[in-house]
Amino acid sequence: MLDTNARKIVQPVIGKAADFFISLKLSANAVTIIGLIIGILPSVLLLFEISSILAVVVLWVSGFLDAVDGTIARKTNSSTLFGTIMDITFDRIVEVSLVVAIGYKISNNPFIFIILASSIILSMTVFLTVAAASEKASEKSFYYQPGLAERTEGFIMFSLMMVFHNYADYICIVFIIMILFTAIQRFFEAYKYFGKSS
Repeated sequence: MLDTNARKIVQPVIGKAADFFISLKLSANAVTIIGLIIGILPSVLLLFEISSILAVVVLWVSGFLDAVDGTIARKTNSSTLFGTIMDITFDRIVEVSLVVAIGYKISNNPFIFIILASSIILSMTVFLTVAAASEKASEKSFYYQPGLAERTEGFIMFSLMMVFHNYADYICIVFIIMILFTAIQRFFEAYKYFGKSS
């Protein structure tokens, strides 16, 4: 929801960051890889019990870079399908690392995080199959289907879990509900779009 509705507010900052990386002659794919490396660090910080606050800050830096890489690709007219594949795959790697680290190190009931991982898989299956089936196009080079729980909401929920350890399991349950609602929301939108034409 926030990715879709708030992007235009932060886009000027993202654009300036993209210009900075372009001036350094860094490609969109290079920034995507940097974002992945930085995105895995929060899980490392949690596993070694270094600093939850630092983990949150680093996570949001990686999220910012995740937005910058696409802007670089558009500004330099270098968007590729493989870049999109890298972006989506690396996003999931960051999320999986967080689910594992929080579930292992913070949670009192790691099974809840197995359910969280399963709900993410379900929601992403709907998201990606709709994108593959749709002839629509967006600036992301595939059809971006909006929903309640997009990546920014995920970062917010992960951040809350990392900061408020005692409530991590409860926050996880709320997150699961948000993700499942989003999956259902996207599924029925897909039905409205494809169901009558099939």
